Amino acid sequence: MMSDGTNKAISGNLWQATAGQLSEAHVDGLAGRYDLAVIGAGYTGLSTALHAAQQGASVVVIEAESIGHGGSGRNVGLVNAGLWLPPGDVAARLGEAAAERLSGKLAEGPSLVFNLIETHQIRCEAVRNGTLHCAHSPGAMRELDRRHGQLTRTGAPVVLLDAAEARRRVGSDKVHGALFDPRAGTIQPLAYARGLARAARAAGAVILEGVRVRDAQHDGEAWRLMAGRREILADALIEATNAYGGDRGRFAPLHFFQMATDPLPEAKGRGILPGGEGCWDTALVMSAFRRDRDGRVIVGGIGSLDHGAAAVHRAWARRKLGALFPELAGTPLTHGWSGTIASTADHLPRIRRLGPRGYAAFGYSGRGIGTGTVFGRDLARAALTGCEEDLPLEPVEGQAERFGPARGLWYESGALVAHALGLVTGR
Repeated sequence: MMSDGTNKAISGNLWQATAGQLSEAHVDGLAGRYDLAVIGAGYTGLSTALHAAQQGASVVVIEAESIGHGGSGRNVGLVNAGLWLPPGDVAARLGEAAAERLSGKLAEGPSLVFNLIETHQIRCEAVRNGTLHCAHSPGAMRELDRRHGQLTRTGAPVVLLDAAEARRRVGSDKVHGALFDPRAGTIQPLAYARGLARAARAAGAVILEGVRVRDAQHDGEAWRLMAGRREILADALIEATNAYGGDRGRFAPLHFFQMATDPLPEAKGRGILPGGEGCWDTALVMSAFRRDRDGRVIVGGIGSLDHGAAAVHRAWARRKLGALFPELAGTPLTHGWSGTIASTADHLPRIRRLGPRGYAAFGYSGRGIGTGTVFGRDLARAALTGCEEDLPLEPVEGQAERFGPARGLWYESGALVAHALGLVTGR
């Protein structure tokens, strides 16, 4: 445990504390060969396993830690449609046809997520009341207006809110307008991952936890995976570790942390996000805020809590909470945790071809819930059939991010500076 600066002890990851337990699965024996092997038990890997098993395939998922250990158990829990980039910007990078293919697939993300939650009765605090992309300054409304125009041209039902309406919905005078997306919502992210795992196991998939894949090679006939002391054979392979494994040189690590209050008394929290939307803002060093089922307020920002200077981030979070919601000034933050986002220079995800019927997916740039679920579904089909026509993106043969680790350090340094200046200037 650590202190929040007010002598109040801070526990770790709130999602781990409130997700509920996933009953331990006993694996009596492994098959000699599988139709599909999946490395990583996050959203992408578990969606792949679930959809492949539902198609009758034999599937094994191999997770080095525990289900949802990485970004799937550490993110904000916003189920967004599309990418961080608006569709016009995606088209400028990929071309119209490829952008329409990708954006169209990812527009389905929230519906796929919430349909899976309903179908498999996943208890993950699912609330589909939309999200608010909030203007952090009056000038930021120009960017939201640009995004609104691009999204509405694709048929997205987004609504641009003026300052008065945004402030009513957020319960804060620190927002200056917002872009509302009714397709989106919030979940308890780790509980969703565990629910996907439960559904995949029920469909027949085998999930191994605490087993690290040391090598995966195609020998001309099958994929051979050295997993712990085991050798596992598979006809197809999906590597779904995103920011928590694989070739770290293919993305820049971007850290994001969150801190949460205890559940608020109803009278104290009544005016804060009364509609239950999840929020993030337009600031260059972005922040996010939302509530959970029990009435906590969760505030987050770019940065890691896993180094000696993290006290700057924790102090900023306390200041940010009080600035957004003055009635919460001085309220202790009782949980704090952080995770890693795989960010690419162009903010676009990648599907990398590893070999015969072998793929890796990564680079969701903070949009992992919907994107990972959609990519997993479509990767399952491609891996089992060898047909790539339904993939959201054309696979690439290789991917390297120039100065990826250095950019990660730059992001963290910039966040520390911004949060330190925020403490000084009161912004």
